[in-house]
Amino acid sequence: MHGQHDHIVKQYDAELDRLTGEIVRMGSLAVEQLHVAIDALEARDDTTARRVIAHDVNIDRLEHDVSHDVIRLLALRQPMAGDLREILAALRIASDIERIGDYAANAAKRAITLNTMPASQLSRNLRALSQLAGDLVRDVLVAYRERNDQAALKVRARDAELDQLYTSLFRELLTYMAEDPRHITASIHLLFIAKNLERIGDHATNIAENVWFIAHGEPPAGEREKRDTTTSPTP
Repeated sequence: MHGQHDHIVKQYDAELDRLTGEIVRMGSLAVEQLHVAIDALEARDDTTARRVIAHDVNIDRLEHDVSHDVIRLLALRQPMAGDLREILAALRIASDIERIGDYAANAAKRAITLNTMPASQLSRNLRALSQLAGDLVRDVLVAYRERNDQAALKVRARDAELDQLYTSLFRELLTYMAEDPRHITASIHLLFIAKNLERIGDHATNIAENVWFIAHGEPPAGEREKRDTTTSPTP
């Protein structure tokens, strides 16, 4: 009987490792999609933008696979508190990554619209924002893979940098629109893309808080620091 219990534990651990690997791959794909969408925006490349939109279904499919794996884990071993936290966090993290993929696809859709308008000098400023957002997601995926609660807290703290960068770009876009009303339509699309990038940081923070939750069974103490002082609309 003891041998059978050991076998189930080993099988459960192997399934959990596989689930973690799936989620990390899903997150890496979402980050790659994000950067390609910004490449397409800068290069005014409709073909690449359409490829990002078409590939979003791959991230959705991976989230569906994660849900199936979670059901298998629940069936394999009636989980106690620690195991249940792992499974609950996996579902939440997969959901956050799926939203990040949606934001990348949304940026690609707006890039196609922007390509019908004169080029805006401020589209280049989205690169720094997307780079930081992508770094936060990559770093939090490493924290999740390693179950490193302290590394997760560092990602959570760095989201304030992204807020600050977003607020700066938001103000630049408002000034640009005020100086020349012909830039208003393009600037609004850029503003929505920037807001999506800022939201990606929020999802990276959610993932960081779930990594902490796995280790401690509760959210991290203290409020997140927010430096987004805009009152921009929700995309």
